[in-house]
Amino acid sequence: MTTTVARNGLPEAEVILNFADGFSYSKNRLDDAVADGIFEKPAAIKDKESIKPKEADVDLIVSELEISRFKAEKALIASEGDLVGALKSLCSPPSI
Repeated sequence: MTTTVARNGLPEAEVILNFADGFSYSKNRLDDAVADGIFEKPAAIKDKESIKPKEADVDLIVSELEISRFKAEKALIASEGDLVGALKSLCSPPSI
């Protein structure tokens, strides 16, 4: 843990913030975490257009749920190619 130094050369007091959710956050620990570079890596974002659903998965959904290929492919793309996630989204009632 690094200690920040104020302009007058004395160590700066640790700032602890208490929030309504019951958690406490130490400013020095947050600064150290940022300084260590945990936020430097960009998040991997998948393009929905680049996901190509497997033909076997599409065929399974079309034959079992008796829906169009378009809807089956759309559900697989929305679930990032996950067959179980696509089936759950197609079989669950729509949210209001």
